[in-house]
Amino acid sequence: MLTNNFILVLASLGLAQGLFLSFYLSTLRKGNKAPNVLLALFLLGLTIRVGKSVLNYYMPLDAWQRNIGISGILLVGPSLWFYGMVLFEKNKSFSLRNYIHYIPFVLFLFLIPVIPRDGKFIALWDYGLVVFHLLTYLILSCSVLYKNRLKISKNVLHWYRNILIGIILIWFYYVSNLFSLSLDYITGPIFYTFLIYAFTYLFLNRHKFYLEKYSNSSLDKNSSRDLFEKIKELFDSEHIFLDETITLNSVSEKLNVKAREVSQAINENKQQNFNEFVNHYRTEKAKTLLKDSKYINEKIATIAYESGFGNVTSFNTVFKKKTGLTPSLYRNKVNPL
Repeated sequence: MLTNNFILVLASLGLAQGLFLSFYLSTLRKGNKAPNVLLALFLLGLTIRVGKSVLNYYMPLDAWQRNIGISGILLVGPSLWFYGMVLFEKNKSFSLRNYIHYIPFVLFLFLIPVIPRDGKFIALWDYGLVVFHLLTYLILSCSVLYKNRLKISKNVLHWYRNILIGIILIWFYYVSNLFSLSLDYITGPIFYTFLIYAFTYLFLNRHKFYLEKYSNSSLDKNSSRDLFEKIKELFDSEHIFLDETITLNSVSEKLNVKAREVSQAINENKQQNFNEFVNHYRTEKAKTLLKDSKYINEKIATIAYESGFGNVTSFNTVFKKKTGLTPSLYRNKVNPL
């Protein structure tokens, strides 16, 4: 009994989180709105479908209520496919003709009163059609990912791929139910709950809501990689990170490119912002100096300034964050008496 209550609470929290994310994404104004709305529809459809499973596990549902849950799958497929297209293809927009793909969802809702759910073959056929519908859009989504794999950044590629893996696993679970394989009915909702919390972590901790922040950039994946190599060469050869006044604009001027493109290249290829990238070089320089016997008696402030840091406080903060040790402890560790 305690286990069942725990599962109910866990699954219900996952469903509530899914509804919250759907609402949040649909009302988000920052960035390109189309990907946010499509991702919201994807999550909403999945939440509707899984919500039916959770409720049906704990209480008997009428046929029309179960069919509302089934309809959620018809919302998931097209939304996932279109989300990939507008996320990957910069010039792709969501036009009126795209709404044709949502007709099955709308028709299913209108036909709910006459769609049977009595265990007969025709009911199985209806359920099978819904599962096949999702399979079709999963194939289309995989095709979009494969076609654009060389054009998009690693962050976006991995993000969409992980979503696909998650929904494919859920699809396999529902196929197993279709063929009456021996899986616990509540397994799907539990998996969905962990999946939705994984999404939440990535959204909030990794700022995945703004994956499309460079959607209007003309810099493709190859150009981004080439520019990043030029940035690295500039830092390695001229040591411009030693200048405490270095800025994104000063680096872009040296490379004769836009500051936004420098930021994009670093973000996509190093998964760091500009300040993190600069501090990485400064920390490595400081580590070299702290190991150097010539600097064994130098003050920490001297090490900080010669590494490009503007003050000792920021040096100590950044260095400890990177190494887990203060500069003094690090020097004692690498230079034992």
